[in-house]
Amino acid sequence: MSDTRVRPGPSVAAPAAVAPTGVAAWIRDLGMGIRFATSGGREGWIRTILTAVGVGLGVALLLGAASVPNMLQNRDDRSFARTPHSSFDGKPLKATDSTVVMRNTGTTFRGKSPTGLFLRADGKNPALPPGLDKIPAAGEMVVSPALRDLLDDPANKLLKERFRDYRVTGTIGEAGLLSPVELYYYAGSDKITATGNNYRVESFGQDDSLPLDPFLMALVVLICVVLLTPVAIFIGTAVRFGGDRRDRRLAALRLVGADARAVRRIAAGEALFGALLGLAAGAVFFLLLRELVGVVDLTNVSAYPSDMVPSPGLVALVAVAVPVSAVLVTLISLRAVAIEPLGVFRGAKQRKRRLWWRLVLPVLGIGILLYSGRIDRDMGNDSVNVTAIAVGSALSLIGLSALLPWLVEAVVGRLRGGPVPWQLAVRRLQLTTGSASRAVSGITVAVAGAVALQMMFASMHDDFNAVTGQDTTRAQLTVRSGAVSGPLSQRMIDDFAATKGVTKVIGTVQAFVTRPGGKKVNDLTPTTEVTIGTCATLRELADIGSCKDGDTFISHTGSKEQNGWVDQTARPGKPVNVGPDPDYDKKAKPVLWTLPKDTPTVQARSNPSGRKIDGIFATPSAIDVKKLDDASTTSWVKTDPKVADAEEYVRNTALRIDPFIGVDTLKSVDRDKQYASIARGLQIGASATMALIAASMLVSMIEQLRERKRLLAALTAFGTRRWSMAWSLLWQTAIPVALGLALAIGGGLGLGVVMTRMIGKEVTDWWSFLPLTGAGAAMVAVVTLLSLPPLRRMMRPDGLRTE
Repeated sequence: MSDTRVRPGPSVAAPAAVAPTGVAAWIRDLGMGIRFATSGGREGWIRTILTAVGVGLGVALLLGAASVPNMLQNRDDRSFARTPHSSFDGKPLKATDSTVVMRNTGTTFRGKSPTGLFLRADGKNPALPPGLDKIPAAGEMVVSPALRDLLDDPANKLLKERFRDYRVTGTIGEAGLLSPVELYYYAGSDKITATGNNYRVESFGQDDSLPLDPFLMALVVLICVVLLTPVAIFIGTAVRFGGDRRDRRLAALRLVGADARAVRRIAAGEALFGALLGLAAGAVFFLLLRELVGVVDLTNVSAYPSDMVPSPGLVALVAVAVPVSAVLVTLISLRAVAIEPLGVFRGAKQRKRRLWWRLVLPVLGIGILLYSGRIDRDMGNDSVNVTAIAVGSALSLIGLSALLPWLVEAVVGRLRGGPVPWQLAVRRLQLTTGSASRAVSGITVAVAGAVALQMMFASMHDDFNAVTGQDTTRAQLTVRSGAVSGPLSQRMIDDFAATKGVTKVIGTVQAFVTRPGGKKVNDLTPTTEVTIGTCATLRELADIGSCKDGDTFISHTGSKEQNGWVDQTARPGKPVNVGPDPDYDKKAKPVLWTLPKDTPTVQARSNPSGRKIDGIFATPSAIDVKKLDDASTTSWVKTDPKVADAEEYVRNTALRIDPFIGVDTLKSVDRDKQYASIARGLQIGASATMALIAASMLVSMIEQLRERKRLLAALTAFGTRRWSMAWSLLWQTAIPVALGLALAIGGGLGLGVVMTRMIGKEVTDWWSFLPLTGAGAAMVAVVTLLSLPPLRRMMRPDGLRTE
């Protein structure tokens, strides 16, 4: 009987799985790294969160910088939309159903500057500025939300008093305001006419912005580079947190069969996940901080949160650059590391850092700046090579950060001996010069850039800050009012003298007088100014000896030509015409007043505003102010610094007299608005960058302490004093910072010299680095103090426990 069972054939081995290569291998290993980052337990998540927070802070600042162009553009668009459209043909507009008569006004209150427009509609369908539904009626006022809050505050009664004749009937819409904290108003008035400082318009919407000065353009470019370069360095540092634990895990992967390339890609996958999480965290941080922009007014810079929208192209660049940088930085950092199954080896196999290529970057950057040529203000912004300045300054600063590891290694490697804390710090730095350098590279770049910026600011200071010559010791305020009668002018002076907090008033009534008789010089009737004031007032304006009420004087300045013109009209014993100027009103009859024959000539002295006044000086009894045509008044008011709000009382007095009267604060230096705005922007950006650097150092310090938890616990168990460990931590931070600051000072001075020569200026401040050095030292102290509590916890005996 035959066997019909099926017998198995010879066994055939299943084909071995083919390991993926190329892109597939990258995807597999990066995915495995991401799984390690998400499933590494508590320690793994702490490391990932540290990386995400670090990257997120940098991303938030980058997104904020990417939002600045849109923010400025949106503010400019709203400013353009509400600016009255002016006619350039010089012809006044005729009143129509859509025209509006207006006048620019403003005041100052405790350092704040509410501004606005007085409006009167000519017809039933007037042009409306953005944010208004209708032109406010006479006695009504529409205000911004911030100004409404200011007026409603009981502590601001003095400000509310200035607008007591106007009832708030509405709120200006967002389209009519530059920012949510702007103090702006529209007030209705039936008293303004299209004469003098008033004007008529038929529409709103005109670009009244001025092009940025070429010097300021170069300064802005350098500011952007200085503020953003440390952010990029910080992100590169953040993705390398947790290096020691990662190395031990990579060695374990080698032990189970992974090759060297695979473990590097796995490490890159972990960094990639941290970077992606950091992108998400950065977006959240940015959205939270963006809301503060509309609430917090940082040095008069504010915007609506909706204005802070990053440019899509810049967002895409950040979204791609951050993850790619995380992968590249991780691969580059592992290039010189031998990852073997039994461990990771650095010490003996680490090559000495080479210097030559680190010098190429700053030399190349300086060369680009020198090649870009000199900036010529006469040629405008066309002479500013933005790309060259950005690339050259960025390479110079990045080159300094590349030089720092070499410098730290060279110096620390030669340190020997000293107290126990010093030896502990030095030995740790000798073993980890790379991480120590990375932690302070941001400070190096920020300080170097700040030194260069300060040198540029100092060199161009005189171009944008003019000395006014005003004497703030003689008066603090000046009050001017034109086209008023003589009696009203005198009453104004008396009212200011009676105002609370006023200690002195230098008040004058002024008008122009002409020579009667029809004689002309160069087709002009000889004209001069008559200034009326008390003897005390006239002594403030000229070197007058004996003086009593009823005296007159002829005031000369240092100009012989001007003195001759004054003498054509001011002739002792001869009459002058104090009535209307015959050149403008040929039908007017002259009003004669005779200058006393014994009138002496005196030399004028500068008034508190820094100007010398010539012409005829007269005391009140010498001339009847009622005869003066088109008189005006100027008063210089000195206030008592002990009286709170003395200047506000003066402004309230002025507004009671005339709602359009001008009250200005005397100041010794007049700053250009664009220059001041850029300076404020630098302060904000520098504060944010320095805060980011401090956060970077603190996070890096805490991460290093976590890596050395067992070592710290072991040292404590062997009797090392806790204060010795604390001082060791201080020296471990201070030594790299000191070297970084020294490098930053040298590099910053060099970059500053080149940038200063580019704008054709000489270096005026070689010591601008001193405050920055102090800031760096303070940062070290703050970071050390904040890291002491974690250090104390990690020195506990339970730190020796392991799994």
